[in-house]
Order: sequence, then C-alpha cells, then structure tokens
Amino acid sequence: MANNQANSSDEIDLGQLFQLIGKGFNELFRAFLRLFLYLKKNALILLGLIVLGAAMGYGLNRIISKKLKTEVIVKPQIESKNYLYDVVDEIQANIRSKNIGFFQEIGLDIEDLSGFEISIAPVDDGKKSSESEMKFLELLQSFENTDAVADIVRAELQNKSSFNHRITFLYKEASKGKLFAEKVMAYINSNEYFDGLLEIHQENAKRRIEENKSLLKQVDELISNYSKRMTQNDNIEGNDRIVLDNQERLNITGLFNLKNTLIKDIESKKLELSQKTEAIKIINFGKAQEVQKAVFSKTIVKIPLIFLGGFFLTSIFIYFNKKSKEI
Repeated sequence: MANNQANSSDEIDLGQLFQLIGKGFNELFRAFLRLFLYLKKNALILLGLIVLGAAMGYGLNRIISKKLKTEVIVKPQIESKNYLYDVVDEIQANIRSKNIGFFQEIGLDIEDLSGFEISIAPVDDGKKSSESEMKFLELLQSFENTDAVADIVRAELQNKSSFNHRITFLYKEASKGKLFAEKVMAYINSNEYFDGLLEIHQENAKRRIEENKSLLKQVDELISNYSKRMTQNDNIEGNDRIVLDNQERLNITGLFNLKNTLIKDIESKKLELSQKTEAIKIINFGKAQEVQKAVFSKTIVKIPLIFLGGFFLTSIFIYFNKKSKEI
C-alpha cells in the first residue's frame, strides 16, 4: 500500500514538472513572437535608421582624413630596453601636451601636433615566448653540467633581455609623418651615456680581435713546427729520436681546440662590431601605410548601431512609462 502511494506521488511530481517545462516553452515562444511582432511593426523605421546611419557614416569616411602609420622594428643594445620605453613615453607626453618647443629642438618644425601619436610594444607574443622558454628548458635537461650549457644559458639570457620591439608612429600626412619618424628615431639614438658605452664596446671588441689574431698566429706557428718536427722524426733513429721525443710536450689536441675557440671568438666580435653601432638598433624602417580599423570601429557601421540603440532605448522608456501609469 505504501509503495503504491509513493509511486502515485512520483507520478504527480513528474506531471507537474512536465507542466512547468511546457509553460516555460510557451512563455519563451510568446516572447519570441512578441519580439517578431515588434520588429515587424517597426521594420520601416529600423530600415530607415540603418540606411540613414550608413549614409552618414559613408559621408564622414569621405570627409574625415584617414590615419597613416609607420612601424619601426628595433632591437635594444647594451641594456637600453628600459631607456627605450621611457623615451617613447616622454615623446608621447610631449605630443599630448602640445610641446612644440621640444620638437623644434630635435629638428621638427611642426605647428600642429594633432594627429601625431607614438607607441611601443614587444614584437614577440607573450604566449609564444612562454612556450619557447619551456621548450628551451626541457632541452637543457638533456645536457650534463658542462661549460657548453653555461654558454647556451648566457646567450639565451642575452637574447631574452634584448628581443625586438615595434615602435608605431601615427599621423595624417605622409610627408610630415616620415620626417617625424626619422627625427624621433634620431633623437632616441642621441643619448650620450649609451654613445659612450658603445664607443667602449667598439674599442674592446677591436682590441680583442687583434689579440686573438696574434694568438692565432702563434698557435699556427706551433702547429706548423710540430708538423715539421714529426716529419723529421720519421727519418731519425736511436738516441736522437728519444731526445726529440723528450722535447715534444705539446698538447696538439688542445692547440686545435684553442685555434677553433679563437676563430669563433673573432667571428663573434666582428658580428658584435656590425650590430652594436647604435643604442637602439633599427632592424626595419617601414613605409607609410593606412591604419586598418576594425569593422565595428568604422563610422559606416558605428553610426547605424548608435541609431538602432537609441531607438530601442526610447521604445523601452516609452513601454516602462506606459506600465507605470497603469499601476
């Protein structure tokens, strides 16, 4: 008897649940139906607003001058990354404050700074950098604790601390924008502190190359003498051979390793001389190009959306005002 009552109670609860679900679908259908009727009733008004907004947006696009940009890819040298970001912020602050005197000092005779902008950002994506760093660390785990690993880590740390950055110049006129970008980059690279450091780096690299060349010449002479001596030993017998053997205490393998090391160091220093010529090395100075706007930031799309939003807000206000009077 108790089981029959429990079953009937469950059936009643399920029946009520299905009724509630059915009511919910009916209410949802009615809501869609009301929305359809509302759009149908105001279709001509909505269509008119869309056409009017699109026409106004198209007209404004024709009237308003389009913005241009120049992108410069740079690589900071000798720990000048923080300086690079600070000096870009300084220049942008002078643009916002319309400090014409600052730009006249760096050779820019510009009376109107409106439309000019400068910004900077890393070229590498943060996610890609993190993934590459993880792969690099996993690769290092396969090496033993050797000098080669230390050299790899040192080179990688130097690379991570000075990766490329993109400086973006925004302007309206192509002729003024190009001059603006060139003068600003010249100003960025006119820091006396980094000029002094670069001069020291250049002198050290040149002296290192000369010293390595001198050592390389001595190593070549030692290897040449060793080869001649070995050739002579092939024709010597008895005690004379023993005396020569006692004189041969050169580590020929070590000499060849030293020679290879000197050659690599000379090549590295020559590369350093070619790269470290400026505090901020310009990798690529781009040409002027039009700024591509996102779809929803274009006036031909933005203005119709504003008109439609205003119409819907007005309709909601009228509806609530009408309901408030019925209370």
